[in-house]
Amino acid sequence: MSNTTLIIAAIVAILAVAGLFVLLRKPTQRVALSDSPPPVAAPKPVTPKPVVKESHGIADSAAAAVLDVSGAVIGVDINPDLPADDMTRIKGLGPKAQAVLAGIGIHRYAQLADLDPAQAAEVDARLGAFKGRIFRDRWIDQARYLENDDVAGFEGEFGKLG
Repeated sequence: MSNTTLIIAAIVAILAVAGLFVLLRKPTQRVALSDSPPPVAAPKPVTPKPVVKESHGIADSAAAAVLDVSGAVIGVDINPDLPADDMTRIKGLGPKAQAVLAGIGIHRYAQLADLDPAQAAEVDARLGAFKGRIFRDRWIDQARYLENDDVAGFEGEFGKLG
């Protein structure tokens, strides 16, 4: 995907969330059709508001759904709080290649293992000096073994895990 496509997808996702928010919010003010001043509401007693940790409204659900989908569409890591995996355990992927992958937004084995052939080709095109290594060294296959903690399978196919 080109950068322009990613930017457009991000803008569409943001506008969708904003549109849902505007459509689903409760109106806060009503317009009076007469010239008489609106009635003055009696002041409400001050009571402390309960602390709400997580909202489960329709707008929040829609926003969460958009975030779930938009991360993959625009190529952004939507779970930056998850710990990064040691990608250098993959044979043929050293610290410099790990830094390049991190710049693309790939920090975990699952992200690499879930790439389809088209996405893998796009990542490969962005690897710079490491172009071609994702296929030649079979990084995706190795990541699948490491994601599943299948050390025996990994070592049977790729040799001793270092």
